[in-house]
Amino acid sequence: MSDPHAPAAPNPHEVATHEADPVEAVTSVIPIVLPIVGGVMMFLLAFIAVSMA
Repeated sequence: MSDPHAPAAPNPHEVATHEADPVEAVTSVIPIVLPIVGGVMMFLLAFIAVSMA
């Protein structure tokens, strides 16, 4: 009698596909996007401060 908790043998006919990790996809863009967003935030906050003054 076989062990019911034993992992199933992999099927040799299935092609192994590697899914792209979303975290790795985002980390390559962070050095470009982060300064742009920071600049937009600075201008937005400066605009709010000048309009309130």
